[in-house]
Amino acid sequence: MSRNAFIPKAVDPNKNESLYLQVRQSLLKNIQNQTWRPYSLIPTEQELMDMFNVSRTTIRQAVNMLVQEGLLEKRQGKGTIVLPMKLVSNLSRLRGFAEEVMERGMIPRSQLIRAEFLQTLHFEKTMLRLGENDSVLLIERIRFANDTPIALERSCWPEKIGRILMGYDLNTAKYYEILENHNVYLKQANEKISAINATLPEADLLGIRAGEALLEMTRLSYGLDGEPIEYTKTKFRSDQYSYDIELTR
Repeated sequence: MSRNAFIPKAVDPNKNESLYLQVRQSLLKNIQNQTWRPYSLIPTEQELMDMFNVSRTTIRQAVNMLVQEGLLEKRQGKGTIVLPMKLVSNLSRLRGFAEEVMERGMIPRSQLIRAEFLQTLHFEKTMLRLGENDSVLLIERIRFANDTPIALERSCWPEKIGRILMGYDLNTAKYYEILENHNVYLKQANEKISAINATLPEADLLGIRAGEALLEMTRLSYGLDGEPIEYTKTKFRSDQYSYDIELTR
C-alpha cells in the first residue's frame, strides 16, 4: 500500500490539544491499522506538512515522539520507516495480556495447547497454598497479537477457580474479565522477570530460532482476601515485548 494512501485526520487549531499531539495520533492510527506496514517508508516531512497543513516543527515533534516510542526509525539517506509494533507492559498496573494488546490497537487471540486438572504439580500447589490432595487447573496457550505469536503462557489455578474458567472457550477467554463477572477480583500480584533462551519446542511454537532470547515473567496473583488464585509463567519474545518501569525519587 502506498505510503500516501491514508487520509490524515484534520487537525483543529481550536482544540484543547497541541497540534503535534493531534498529528501524532493520526500517524499512530496508520501504524496500528497497518495502512503503513512494518519497514515501509512514511511520507516525507514536506508531504506531511502539506497533508496536515501544519509547520515543519509540528511534524518533527509528532514524528520524534513516535521515534522515541519505538514505532518509527529515522534512517540516514532513506527516510523514516515503520517498525514492527512492540508490546510494552507497565509494571505499575495489573493487567492481562489481552488488555495490553488491545491498548496498543492490536487484536489479541490465543491457541490452546492443553488444559487439565492435575494433582502432581507440587511446586505450583505450594505457591497457591493448596493441600496435598488438591487439584490445580493447568492451562497452556500461545498468545498472539495481530496473528503474530508473542508468548507462551502456562497458568495454574486452584480447582474452584479452574471450574469457572473451564466453562469458557479457552482459545478466546480473558481470564480476569471472566473472574470479575463471577465476582472474583484480583487485588495485587508479585512478578519476577528474568532472561532465558528459547528451547527448540518453544522456538517452534513462537516461530523463532532455538536459543533466541525470551523474557520470562512469573506472576503470583492474590484475591481480595489475600489468598493466591493464579500462578502464571509467561515466556515472551524479546523482539516483540518489553517492560516499562516508572521510577521516582
